[in-house]
Amino acid sequence: MSLLDIQGLDAGYGDLQILDGVDMTVAEGEYVSIVGPNGAGKSTVMKSVFGLTTHMGGEILFADEDISGRAPEEIITLGLSYVPQSDNVFPGLTVRENLEMGAYILDEVPDDRLRMVFDRFPILEDRQNQKGGSLSGGQQQMLAMGRALMLDPDLLLLDEPSAGLAPDLVDDMFDRIDDINDAGTAVLMVEQNAKEALRRCDRGYVLVQGQNRHEDTGDALLADQQVREDFLGG
Repeated sequence: MSLLDIQGLDAGYGDLQILDGVDMTVAEGEYVSIVGPNGAGKSTVMKSVFGLTTHMGGEILFADEDISGRAPEEIITLGLSYVPQSDNVFPGLTVRENLEMGAYILDEVPDDRLRMVFDRFPILEDRQNQKGGSLSGGQQQMLAMGRALMLDPDLLLLDEPSAGLAPDLVDDMFDRIDDINDAGTAVLMVEQNAKEALRRCDRGYVLVQGQNRHEDTGDALLADQQVREDFLGG
């Protein structure tokens, strides 16, 4: 069953159209990656799902509910969380306060969710009283993901999770995303490290100039000679 179903999506910013008839699906518990050249509209897809762009046409269905053009504060209540590429923590708040902000729509912060995040990212528990802005880049990315998990979403949107990380931290970040997906959370990820993203995911989409160019399993896209030559460096 499709959890997210994007049909003929046209979207952009103001009068500037970026996406042209994009189709995409994510099934319950599935791990899907979006890859493609710079400027292809990958991040615009993510922002459109979360209500951060100008909706110009088509439909975005989440759990069979039309969320096209709805505001983020409405969308987040449906079981969908989004981690932007940058500026994704509150630097002046402590780690714990950042996590508590992830549950701001609830009457109280659920202890079991906080415990789950600390179990998944032990460094955050160790540094829970430290300001978010003082963490390393990798730790800030963990904090951003942890905050997004505080509502136990059905679908986690990740925009370039490895961006800016030291090379030795990239594999660890991907391993953590694998664990989140293995625990039952569907993942839709935009990632600059296309080969690793396709190697890890169930299915992938290649976007070019705001349109679908290829769709297949991650392994099949990695093995496709045309995809490799055009988008993966051969």
